[in-house]
Amino acid sequence: MNEKTLRVLEYGKIIQLLVNKTESSLGKDIASNLSPSIDLEEVEYFQKETDEAVSILIKRGNPPLGGIHDVLPEVKRAEIGSVLSPGGLLKVADTLRAARRIKGFLGYDKGDRESSYPLLGGLTNDLNTYRDVEEAIFNAIISEEEISDSASSLLKSIRKQIILKNDSIRNKLNSIISSSSNKKMLQDGIITIREDRFVVPVKQEYRTSFPGLIHDQSSSGATLFIEPMAVVQLNNELKELRLKEKAEIERILAELTENVATASDGIRENQKKLAQIDFIFAKGKLSLNMKGIKPELNGKGYINIKKGRHPLLNVDKVVPTDIYIGDKFNTLVITGPNTGGKTVTLKTLGLFTLMVQSGLQIPVEYGTKMAVFKNVFADIGDEQSIEQSLSTFSSHMTNIVDILKNVEDNSLVLFDELGAGTDPTEGAALAMAILNHLHRIDVRTVATTHYSELKVYALTTEGVENASVEFDVETLSPTYRLLIGVPGKSNAFEISKRLGLNDYIIQSAKELVSKENIEFEDILANIERDRRESEHNKEETQRLKEEIQKLKSELLEKKEKLENMRDETIRQAKREARKILKDAKEESESIINEIRNISTEIEKEKNKRLQEARDKIRTNLESIEGDLSENIIVKKNTKPPKNLKPGENVILLGLNQEGIVLNQPDESGNVMVQVGIMKISVHISTLSRARKEEKIESKVAVKSIVRTKASNIKNELDLRGKNLDEAMLDVDKYLDDAYIAGLKTVYIIHGKGTGILREGIGQLLRGHKHVKSYRLGNYGEGGTGVTVVEIK
Repeated sequence: MNEKTLRVLEYGKIIQLLVNKTESSLGKDIASNLSPSIDLEEVEYFQKETDEAVSILIKRGNPPLGGIHDVLPEVKRAEIGSVLSPGGLLKVADTLRAARRIKGFLGYDKGDRESSYPLLGGLTNDLNTYRDVEEAIFNAIISEEEISDSASSLLKSIRKQIILKNDSIRNKLNSIISSSSNKKMLQDGIITIREDRFVVPVKQEYRTSFPGLIHDQSSSGATLFIEPMAVVQLNNELKELRLKEKAEIERILAELTENVATASDGIRENQKKLAQIDFIFAKGKLSLNMKGIKPELNGKGYINIKKGRHPLLNVDKVVPTDIYIGDKFNTLVITGPNTGGKTVTLKTLGLFTLMVQSGLQIPVEYGTKMAVFKNVFADIGDEQSIEQSLSTFSSHMTNIVDILKNVEDNSLVLFDELGAGTDPTEGAALAMAILNHLHRIDVRTVATTHYSELKVYALTTEGVENASVEFDVETLSPTYRLLIGVPGKSNAFEISKRLGLNDYIIQSAKELVSKENIEFEDILANIERDRRESEHNKEETQRLKEEIQKLKSELLEKKEKLENMRDETIRQAKREARKILKDAKEESESIINEIRNISTEIEKEKNKRLQEARDKIRTNLESIEGDLSENIIVKKNTKPPKNLKPGENVILLGLNQEGIVLNQPDESGNVMVQVGIMKISVHISTLSRARKEEKIESKVAVKSIVRTKASNIKNELDLRGKNLDEAMLDVDKYLDDAYIAGLKTVYIIHGKGTGILREGIGQLLRGHKHVKSYRLGNYGEGGTGVTVVEIK
């Protein structure tokens, strides 16, 4: 890739941002030497790497990349037999631990998990782990200057002996300096060290009186540092122990170095992969920082940038721009006033191309398409900045000549102020000739200019398109929006007028411009006005379309809700129906039970036999019908009743129960009789007519029960503290008892509370057969905490 192009498009600043995202010197080296690729498949691979890194960073956070070092020098020294220093061994252990942690971070340490990230996963899965080497180093070495006591049992023993020997020497010396006979000979009562041996400060005049070895003297010569003869042997023993300690440390370091040498091949492979992993995650971090995405790639020279933002500008202030080229046209001519953002557009397009071909994601919207070019050329000038151009015609032309010599198919060429710096007529002619040449060889070319001739050229040449950077004359500021298909207007007269230039000077200037140029500028002004109006209408149409779509969505949502409500209403109705049926069954069962209870009070023995017969009927109806005459009805009347009619009361002799004739006897003498809830077909020989006295007896018994009920039942029922289900059963039973007892008005006390109990009781009373009317209590009756019921 052309070095000048990389420089003028500020590619180096992007690389520096990338370098700052790396964690290790290894990753920094790769990032610093990154350059764009011209191979489509390779670029696609690089972009997938970055995309995987972005996905991992979003889902799992930052990987544990700390502790990666360049350990190749240490590995080489270990291989040739040199003993590594504690610091060098710690660097190796740190790097081994980093490899193990990264492998665990992505979940590939077990070796049997499928990778969700095939590229990064492949790199990570191939990392070698040497936990025994790593732990041996960390267990033995505390820091670059200190070896742990636990590095070996011998080292631990030697260090214990050194401590004891130090204590012995100090104790001996303390006794010497504390001796009254020695105090006058000592300069100070202290113990110091010279040449790793313990000594005491002795005055010069007592050198012959104080037995020992002289190791040093003060600068004045008044003090001699003497090792007393009493501790010479002890100091010798201490020195010997220190030599043993040093030898053991060297042995430990040599052993650890040998372990490193054994794993040297794996460590080398790890270093390459760790550097690559650090670099890939740096690309992912940079993408997240600039809100980048992976664009769609092609090798056909087609570019379609959507909402692109120059990555070196403030992301909150830069105005997104849309740029496309290479489909219906291969040459784009951008016109418009200075400071309008034309150079920013050029640099954005060029820098995006370089970044994409380097495997970096770009700050654009989804749907952006980028081409992979063989080369990118840019003539923006050595001193060109985003704000202004200081290039001269000669420097421009030198660059252009170089570009035209090296350009080939599938290249991208960017010209800023093409043909500027010379006579406008000649400059415009040269610019058209250059663009025409590049257009014929199908090179993707984007050029900025002020020349009206180039606007006409773009309008009249197929495959060449005009574009302009929008400028608001009212505010005298650019909007930085690129409008493709619309040539730009210089706006010199309008801007001058807005800045306060006298009208007669502006009018004089217009008279000096050719009529054709003025008409052309007027046409451009009309086009711009129509474009603005069209765009406004388009925006309004889009807004209305979105409102219609929103209303449609709301209507569909309401329709869905109504359908759901309808379905729920139907389901609720079915539930209510089932509940009504269930309540009706329960009420029927309750009535039957009540009848059974009354019958029990009248005659317990008869009720027992009736229940037995009822159970047998329910168990097997056919068996009952077949066996009634044989198993139950055994008594026969010698004088069967004659002329039985429906509705007559008869006695079943076998059951001793009273029943009602349902039809006339058939030819065989069989007749259907209802006893309680049972209908039984029996022969008339098992029947006898019921006597009136028995009816009277039964009525008297019932009246007796009613009197008993009336004497025991109260005119109020207290339900407070009960739940709704319990209360409903109690109210139903109480109303039956009140009806039997002949009460006319009763009071049901349910309390105020949440109102659930009151509402539930109201629903029960509304359809109850014994209730004539009901109401809430009045003042003095309990208010809304009591319901007053009138019994039929």
